[in-house]
Amino acid sequence: MNCPTDLTGLSDSIILAALIYLSALLIRRDVALRLLVVMAVLVATSLVARLSGLQPVIRVMDLLTFSMPVVLAIIFQNDLRRTLLALGKRRQSPAATDDDGSVDEVLHALMGMAERRIGALIVVVKHQPIEHLIQVGTDIDAKVTSELLNSIFLPYSPIHDGAVLLQHGKITRAGCLLPLSHNPDIAKSFGTRHRAALGLSELSDALVLVVSEETGKISAVQDGTIHYDIDQTELKKILKKAMEISANRTYQGA
Repeated sequence: MNCPTDLTGLSDSIILAALIYLSALLIRRDVALRLLVVMAVLVATSLVARLSGLQPVIRVMDLLTFSMPVVLAIIFQNDLRRTLLALGKRRQSPAATDDDGSVDEVLHALMGMAERRIGALIVVVKHQPIEHLIQVGTDIDAKVTSELLNSIFLPYSPIHDGAVLLQHGKITRAGCLLPLSHNPDIAKSFGTRHRAALGLSELSDALVLVVSEETGKISAVQDGTIHYDIDQTELKKILKKAMEISANRTYQGA
């Protein structure tokens, strides 16, 4: 006599399980596509539930409808943070020239460390502040020189494992811990430095430069993308642009 009720309960469980599974898969897709498909799945599920008279599912869907803004804010919190930060960018003043040779100093340091396979992590802060994203770190107020960068990342240096921050045309901090990326698609061959670089680039517009101590390859990481083993010409172009933006922040009152 209880068979129809049992079957209805089983159907409800299957639909709910399918909804959870689909949502988990969608977390890995592009944010715009995710949002569209999530909304489509919820609407379709709600219609099917109402046509089938599945009261438990209808109650869940009604609850989701009322709490949708909060649910979406939690699911897409990193994407929303990046979007809001991007909207908050200030207008850029005319590009500063690299009169002090900072770009060449950084390049020289990177090439030297890559040749000797000394691991390094250098962050060029651009429009968006990152102080709230990093941990610890030693304050430094020094001119950008290849000698200083090399000395910071030497294996016996107490702050060699952290990141160096470049902003306002200077070295401002060293030994900083960056947020690690939780991107499941990142190559397993990438170590902690690459994961940290990717993590920061997912949350800000900073340019992060990585020297791998295993391979001696240089990577440029920005906007959530790793440009592995980047050639020197492209590296200089990307670095020059980032350093100009970083230097201009001084004149914007940043």
